[in-house]
Amino acid sequence: MKDAFGAPQSLLVLGGTSEIGLATARRLIARRTRTVWLAGRPSPALTAAADSLRALGADVRTVPFDALDTESHEERLGKIFTEGDIDMVLLAFGVLGDQARDESDPVAAVRVAQTNYTGAVSAGLVCAGALQAQGHGSLVVLSSVAGERARRADFIYGSSKAGLDAFAQGLGDALHGTGVHVMVVRPGFVRSKMTAGRAEAPLATTPEAVATAIELGLRRRSETVWVPGALRMVMAAVRHVPRGLFRRLPV
Repeated sequence: MKDAFGAPQSLLVLGGTSEIGLATARRLIARRTRTVWLAGRPSPALTAAADSLRALGADVRTVPFDALDTESHEERLGKIFTEGDIDMVLLAFGVLGDQARDESDPVAAVRVAQTNYTGAVSAGLVCAGALQAQGHGSLVVLSSVAGERARRADFIYGSSKAGLDAFAQGLGDALHGTGVHVMVVRPGFVRSKMTAGRAEAPLATTPEAVATAIELGLRRRSETVWVPGALRMVMAAVRHVPRGLFRRLPV
């Protein structure tokens, strides 16, 4: 099997400039991956990302992709699979938004929801169907611990990730036994350009640490991966904190 033991030969990253996506690509290229597709909005950053992976010896191609342009997903992503089997798809796009601003700007809030949830549902279903048609492959979905329980500080972003997480889990159940593996990854606060300037949360992690956890999860055929792993127990407790008390917690 081409993607056996968590070492895919070919990789499609949805969100081609994602720091976690690129860290994962670098790690997999060092093992076995030889073909990488970076799907994202055409930009100097996407070009630079492709060049950086080519320097590692991979055959890297880019494809225009916009999470919000759901009507184009089937055509643009479908064409990638006609070029050959894709062993792994990493759904890595998403936006944090600005909670304070978005609460008073419904259009901006909806953009967060449409990017993180609606766009992911569309792209996820297109890729899941293609993986099922070829009979093998992994779909790795970057969720977030923010989706475990809505916090006052980021409930717009958190609710979008909660929806994505539930969708990915259900999709994994639907694809069970088809040869397609769906893995949900729930990182905590990730130190990256996206979170620059924001107050760092406890148990903060890095794109490289998330990439390491993704590779290990693939090798184990895990269905859910927490990064860092200690967050599994922390969030199990947080889910059961009474709501009145939860409101007063500094989270």
